[in-house]
Order: sequence, then C-alpha cells, then structure tokens
Amino acid sequence: IMPKVLISDSMSNVAQKIFEKNNIAVDVKTGLSEDEIIKIIPEYDGMVVRSATKVTKNIIEAAKNLKVIGRAGAGVDNIDVPMAKEKNMIVMNTPGGNANATAEHAFALIMSLLRRVPFANETTHKGQWEKKNIKGRELSKKTIGIVGFGNVGVRLSNLVKGFDMEILVNSKSLESRKKDYPHVKNVNFDELISKSDIISFHCKASKDGKPLLNKEHYKKMKPTSYIINAARGNIVDEKDLNDALNENLISGAALDVFSKEPAKENILFNNPKVILTPHIAASTSEASIVVAEMVANQIVDYLLNGVKKNTV
Repeated sequence: IMPKVLISDSMSNVAQKIFEKNNIAVDVKTGLSEDEIIKIIPEYDGMVVRSATKVTKNIIEAAKNLKVIGRAGAGVDNIDVPMAKEKNMIVMNTPGGNANATAEHAFALIMSLLRRVPFANETTHKGQWEKKNIKGRELSKKTIGIVGFGNVGVRLSNLVKGFDMEILVNSKSLESRKKDYPHVKNVNFDELISKSDIISFHCKASKDGKPLLNKEHYKKMKPTSYIINAARGNIVDEKDLNDALNENLISGAALDVFSKEPAKENILFNNPKVILTPHIAASTSEASIVVAEMVANQIVDYLLNGVKKNTV
C-alpha cells in the first residue's frame, strides 16, 4: 500500500509535489492543535514540520504507523527526539538548507546596529532629521566573535571576510577542520567575548537549558561591543542582557529569537539599544524552497528505499 505523509506546517508546495510525483499520498493540514493531530496521526507513515508544530510525546505515542518525522530546517527542539527514538522513528532535518539565509540575516542585524538603521528610518519618516544625533560605527578592522562554527557560522565568517576583520571562533569541532578555514582563529569563550567588538551566536542551546552568557561575562566584554543572537532564544538570558545594556556594560544587541515564542511580551521590548526581529533569519523565498525540497526528498528516499539521510 501507498505510504502516507502529513505536512502540518505551511511550507513551499514543492514538498507536496515531490511526494505526489513519487506516489506517496500527502495531506497538508496546518494550524492543527495537539489534540487534532493526535486524532489523525495514526494513519500516517511520515510527518513534515517546520517550527510551529510541536511534535510532543503524546503525538508520538498516538502515531502507531509513523516511521519518520522530517523538519524543514535545522533545529529540532520542537520535536521530542528521545521519545521518537524510543519508538524507533527516524527524525531528520535539513542542515545547511537555510544556512545562507540565516547568516545574511545575522549580517543585516550587525549592520543595522552599527549604523542605527531602524532608529534612523523611524525618525526620518517622522520628519525629525536626526542627522546630528546619529553617528555610526564601521565594521572594517573590527573583531567579530562567532560562537559555534556549523553551517551558519562558517557562512557568516565568509561574508565578513571582505571587511578586513579579525574573525575569532569558539567551537569544539573546529580543531579537526582548521586547515579548511585559515581566515579564522579558534579561541576559548572568555577570550572571544573579551576581545570581540561583535559577538554572534550560531550554536545549539546548552543541554541543561542554561544561558551561555551570564552576568559575569558582561563585565569582561568591551563596553563598545554588540551581541547578535539568531540561533536559539535561551542562549542569551534576556533579563541579564537588559541589565547589561542599562548598565552600559555593552553597547547594543540584536535578537531574532526569544525565550518564549511567539514573543508577545518581553523585558527587552522598548529598550532603545536592542533591535528585534520575529524569528525570520531563515525566512527567505530561496531558503523555504530549498528546505522543503530537501526534507521531502529525504523522506521519500527513506520510505521507498530505506535510505537514512541527515538523521538527528
């Protein structure tokens, strides 16, 4: 019998077309509650999600026929992976599929901070001509610290090469690949935060959920430094960041991710030193097609040929 796949989040229709072309039945049902998914999930062999659907323990227990869960994107923190493994389900992601989009957004956030683009734009629209009050900073000759050196960190390091920057990296896996990246220097975390003018996070959140930056760290940073987080919300504690900004321990920050999403309220709201975007780093028309295509092809290959690719 024909395998059946549920796409439970909105994504490029290229995924649906790939399943249909391979004679796999596919239903697109987005915006369902946990209970609604539990009701229908027993009839599916595969499931495709982005970040809206939380694939919980209850869903996995109800999914009697589910063999594979595919995430169109890199992070799988919306999927109960240990539970899935216990039930012998394969969990796949699409690493690299939106790495360029995410790196470019991090770069856009850096430039927006350095040149105060949001403030300049907002005030100019109001006819306020704040020319005298806006003095930017240049990226050229500065030091950037990239925490985590996976697909996104590597891409960002290549994007900033043309700015004549010193590029520091804090990564456990870099040592073994150092010869491929002669333009970066691997340092420990304390050295990275104390020397960098810009610190950008491109790593996984820690297993225990503790933030990677705590109050003590801010005292070691340059008062002129900026923090960028387009990785995961709990990497940077929002209250500590807010305090550090208000005490002038650092100059500014830009966040695309939050401890609680969707962020309807947050301690950082209305802090003039922070630029906030609603988890859109991976949201480009190009990346959405790439990740949908990747995840669909991987699931097809697994359901039809037993090939395991990009399993978590």
